[in-house]
This record gives sequence, structure tokens and C-alpha cells, in this order.
Amino acid sequence: MSAARSADFGTGVLSRVVALIHTLLTVEALLLLTCAPGLAVLFLLAPDPANLPLAALCLLPLGPALSAAAYALHHRSADLTELHPAHAYVRGWRLNARPALRLWAPLLAWLTVIAFTLTHFTATGLPRWWAVLLALVGAGSLLWGAHALVLTSLFTFRARDTARLAAYFLLRHGRATLGAASLLLLAAALTALLTEALPALLAAPLLLSLLHSSRPVITEAREEFTA
Repeated sequence: MSAARSADFGTGVLSRVVALIHTLLTVEALLLLTCAPGLAVLFLLAPDPANLPLAALCLLPLGPALSAAAYALHHRSADLTELHPAHAYVRGWRLNARPALRLWAPLLAWLTVIAFTLTHFTATGLPRWWAVLLALVGAGSLLWGAHALVLTSLFTFRARDTARLAAYFLLRHGRATLGAASLLLLAAALTALLTEALPALLAAPLLLSLLHSSRPVITEAREEFTA
């Protein structure tokens, strides 16, 4: 093999595609492995509103796992000879598990309260427009969580600063928020039309799409809010 060909090995189009596929599969496998106990119990639960608190407990490991996956995907290499997605995932988990959990646990608790209220709404005696308002608040909370996930995964802000920045970017970068909304709608549609397991199996590609749509958020956070 000539010196020129040796220099090009691992950097061509085919190599980049293979590197991306390898990274996605590795990160997806590690994410599912990290969340396996909770997801297994979750899929066994009956679709009963009374199980919502237990379902939230099962989803607690998902926050740190998503953050580690986002970290690994953001730091992926396009060079086939420089692939270390498993190492990047483990490093991301070590760096981000606690910060992610500080935001993920309250968000999960808040969403559980909203879901429980909506499933028992007739017992509250409130007017119907309150249900619409609660649903909108829940959707906004999810979008805030998407921005918070990206910021927590890629930066070392304090939890309260991450929370404020995530809220700030909701309106500051409408396209990024719209991109996150489209991914959440896609995940909801896959769950409703096919199976609730499909979004979990496609978590890595969905996260990669979220990182792509969040590039303006990442750029501004790096340029304006880091030293």
C-alpha cells in the first residue's frame, strides 16, 4: 500500500459511513445495557395509571444513560482507525451521571405528576381547559429537558445554570426547539403506532439528530457562556 493510500485509509466516504454505523450500534448497545433492569421492569408493567410512580423509578437510569450517549456521539470520530465509542460512553457516564440525574429526577417527578393528574382528571372537577394547559406544560417541560440534556452532556455548568440556559434557549433558538419537538413527536408516534420498545431501540440515531438540530445552542453556549 502506497504512502498516499495509507494516509487516506479510514478517512474516505465509506470509512466514515462504517465508522458512524459502528459508533451508533455501540452506543445503542451500551445505552440499553445501562438501562436494562429498569426497562425490563417497565415493559412488564401493566398500562395502569397506578403504575406511573413505579414507571418513573424504572426510568431514573435513563437520564444519565442518555447523557453518556450524547457525549459519546458528540465526540465520535469519523476516522475508522480512531474509533473508541465505548470508551467515550464510559467517560461520558462518569462525567455526567450526577449532573444529569440532578435535572432528570425532578423533571421525571414533575412529568409523573402531570401524567397522573391527566389520567385522573375527571376526579379533579377542574374545567377541561386545565387539561389542555397541563398537556402544554408537559410538552414544554420535555422540550426544556431536551435542551438541558444537550447542555449537561457537553458542558460542565452548575445544575441551576443549566436549567436557566435550557429555559433561555427554548425561545432563543426556535429552530432547535422545533427540531427537538419533531423528534419527540416521532418517538411518540413510533410508540403509539408500533411498539413502546422502538424509541429505545432507536435512541442513538434520535440523539444524533438532536445533537445536529441543537448545533446553534451548542455553539452559543460554547462562545458566550464558557471561558
